[in-house]
Amino acid sequence: MSNTGMNMRGKITFYEEKNFQGRSYECMNDCSDMSSSLSRSQSCRVESGCFMVYDRNNYMGNQYFMKRGEYSDYMSMMGMRDCIKSCRMIPMHRGQYRMKIYENENFGGQSHEMMEDCDNVMDRYRMNECQSCNVMDGHWLMYEQPQFRGKMMYMRPGEYRNFRDMGMSGQRFMSMRRITDSC
Repeated sequence: MSNTGMNMRGKITFYEEKNFQGRSYECMNDCSDMSSSLSRSQSCRVESGCFMVYDRNNYMGNQYFMKRGEYSDYMSMMGMRDCIKSCRMIPMHRGQYRMKIYENENFGGQSHEMMEDCDNVMDRYRMNECQSCNVMDGHWLMYEQPQFRGKMMYMRPGEYRNFRDMGMSGQRFMSMRRITDSC
């Protein structure tokens, strides 16, 4: 049994302008549409916890991991092309991490169970790509390139049969990392 929901406290404050200027919006949980609170967001402070932020509503589009710290101009710091439109708090996890990755959609092809970070799926498992997975324990980040680079996707416990259904059409994932930060 995992303790995924053990510490669910987090706080992030978004600001309309760079350098924490303009109107602000404080968030302490998931927010699927920030447009009713702010017309745009160009900087933020994560006071506690860890968050995934998205450049589209309803947790879609490009995703970015944010941990405790100040992001005075996150658009240029992270290479974002658009403002944050939604955010999801990542619960702190204590316990083991387990994820089974599959080479093909719908849990097909070669598979491997992981409990540690993997910086290169091809080198470690001789898999060309990962197209589906089952996250059994913990929270993970999957990256499109080896060495934890490129676009990322947040994975929480659950079955992911097809990454296209999550707005990641044509996306290949080549490295995976556990979210172990004491958020």
